[in-house]
Amino acid sequence: MIPFLDLKKINSQYQEELKAACARVIDSGWYILGSEVKAFEKEFANYCHSEHCLGVANGLDALILILRAYIEMGVMKKGDEVIVPSNTYIASILAISENGLVPVLVEPNQDTYNLDYALIEEKITNKTKAILTVHLYGQVNDMDEINAIAKRYNLKVIEDCAQAHGALYKGRKVGSLGDAAGFSFYPGKNLGALGDAGAVTTSDMELVNTISALRNYGSHEKYKNVYKGINSRLDEMQAAMLRVKLKHLDSEIALRRGVSSAYLKGIKNPLLDLPKINDMQAHVWHLFVIRSTQRERLVDYLLENGIQSLIHYPIPPHNQAAYKEWQKSVFPVSELLHEEVLSIPLSPVMLTKEVGRVIAVLNDFQ
Repeated sequence: MIPFLDLKKINSQYQEELKAACARVIDSGWYILGSEVKAFEKEFANYCHSEHCLGVANGLDALILILRAYIEMGVMKKGDEVIVPSNTYIASILAISENGLVPVLVEPNQDTYNLDYALIEEKITNKTKAILTVHLYGQVNDMDEINAIAKRYNLKVIEDCAQAHGALYKGRKVGSLGDAAGFSFYPGKNLGALGDAGAVTTSDMELVNTISALRNYGSHEKYKNVYKGINSRLDEMQAAMLRVKLKHLDSEIALRRGVSSAYLKGIKNPLLDLPKINDMQAHVWHLFVIRSTQRERLVDYLLENGIQSLIHYPIPPHNQAAYKEWQKSVFPVSELLHEEVLSIPLSPVMLTKEVGRVIAVLNDFQ
C-alpha cells in the first residue's frame, strides 16, 4: 500500500535530533513558556519574515486569539463581520463565530481553490472589519489584490497559514503578508509537531502584547489578570521538536515540489483535473488535489490498486450541522469542489517508484 502520508517515516529521519531535543527539555526542568518556546518563536518569526511570533496550543487557537485580541483592542466588536472563503476547513470559520463575530462566506476561484478576490467587495458592509484569507492546500492567495481591497475599506487582513508554511509571494513568506497570521503545527502539516501546536505571527506590537496575555489566562504577570483569557500555550517539548523540524522544512518543501512536478508532468488522464499554479515558489504542496466527476469510483479504484487517498473536504461549511443557519444557502463553486476534490499521496519521503506507480494507475483510470 502506498500511504497517503507516512508520518513515522518522515519523523524517523530526525529521530536522533528529536530525542536529543526531548532530553534537553526533560533535563531543563522547565516545561511551559521557557527557553525552547522563546527560541522557536524567534526562529520562526525570522523564517516567516515577521517581526514577532507567539506559540500557542494549536492552529484554531491561533486564529481565535488574533480575533479576540482585536476585540480587546477595540478594533472589532461582537456582531462585526469577517470575510472568509466558503470552501475552507471549518476551523477558519469556527475562529470567527467563537468570538461572537459573523463569518461572511465568499466563493473561491475555481482554478486555484483560494478566495476569489473579485467577489470580496460585493460582500463588504459597514460591519465588515477583516478578511480572513486561507492559503488552501499550500498555495498563496493573490495578496496584492486582497491587501488593496483591505486598504480601501480599512480592513484587517488575517492569513490562515495552516497549510502553507514556507510559501513565497513576491519574495516574502506567508505569515508576513497581512496584519497577522495563524499557523497550525498539527503532525500532518508540512511543519508538523509531534502533537498539537500552533503560532501567531505579526509585526503589530500591540497585538503581540494582547495575545501574549490572552494565551496565558489573560495575564502578563502571574496572578494579575488583565483579560478574561484562556490557557493556550505552546509547550516546551513541542517547541523543541519544532525547532528540529524547522531546520529541515525547506528541504522537505523542495522534495514535495519534486513529487508535484512529476505528477503535473506525468498525469495525462483527461478524466482528471490537475492543480493550476502560476508560480511554483508560491505553492508548498501540503496537498496535491485532483478533481474527478467520478470521485467515489476513483477512490475505490485507487484502493484496489494499493493507493490511499483522502478527501479534503467532503462537506462544505455551509452544509455542516454546526451552521444550520446557512443550510438554505447556495455556494455552487464550493459545492462543486467538495463533490470532486481528491488528495493523492504526497510527502517528502515518497520513493520515485511510488510516484511513478501513482501516475501509472491514475493514467489507466477509465
